[in-house]
Amino acid sequence: MRADALTAIDHKRGHIDGAALFWTLPHRRDKRLLRALVTYELLQDFLDCASERGAEIDAGSGPQLYRAITDAVDPSLPLSDYYRDHPWRDDGGFLPALVRAFRDDSARLPSFDVIRPHLAREASRTWVLDANHGIDPVRRDDALRAWAASEFPAEHDLRWYELTAAASGWITAHALLAVGAEPNVTSEDIDAVYSAYFPWYAMSLTMLDSYVDQAEDLSDGAHSYFGHYQDGEEGVDRLCASLERSANHVLTLPHGERHAVLFGCMVALYLSKDSARTSGMRASTRRIAQAGGTLPRALLPVLRIWRLANAQSAST
Repeated sequence: MRADALTAIDHKRGHIDGAALFWTLPHRRDKRLLRALVTYELLQDFLDCASERGAEIDAGSGPQLYRAITDAVDPSLPLSDYYRDHPWRDDGGFLPALVRAFRDDSARLPSFDVIRPHLAREASRTWVLDANHGIDPVRRDDALRAWAASEFPAEHDLRWYELTAAASGWITAHALLAVGAEPNVTSEDIDAVYSAYFPWYAMSLTMLDSYVDQAEDLSDGAHSYFGHYQDGEEGVDRLCASLERSANHVLTLPHGERHAVLFGCMVALYLSKDSARTSGMRASTRRIAQAGGTLPRALLPVLRIWRLANAQSAST
């Protein structure tokens, strides 16, 4: 349990820093928002590590673990026994503390009551995160395909693995939290932000993560979303189109330039990983960066320095 917690904090440092950047979206800085963003990201990353470790011995503990997300976004719910089905239980109170910390800070955001139903919807999709760790690839893919058909029956632009990839990313929750830090938020405001981030933006980042981790996933036998494409060329084509669409959409939002800066940061963060710069991927990485706009290309050297300074060159 300690190893999973430290992996979430250290190895996935880029995720935490990326989440913290959403603090810059509202008119004013709010430390409650900053803490909520970081806690939510750390909660997700820890659960990802813990459920993957459980899946390695086919413990089937993920669904109960991920109740922590549902409980975190709904303060009216009692805290569950998250480790009921998990082979390891003693985390020193780490997971319940994260749930309580997120509740405390998020509930104090000016428009939390407006965004809470949308956060609850995102929390309900965390089943996908656990399903991604399924040991049997056939059963895993069948389950994900069936879930996508049930959850998005009217969606025809994205394929089942692109939809589940979008649901696997939690960037949409960060954007919703940032909106919740503003006063007098309307349902129309929430809908605009949600449609700009889900499904295309969220799918793009998950696919970027999978793109840079191709060799590692193949070596580990892990689920690769990028690997569902017919070949690498189709995957890069599809990813570039999604990035271009997302980059244009966020600019239509209020303070669209701020959303665009964060988008560029996210793209550059993934593409700055060492694995994206190998000789076999250098050309496609350059093309993907161009699809994200001028900012990712400008930020790539900066993010590479950040990775070196924080010992994150090989981390996602």
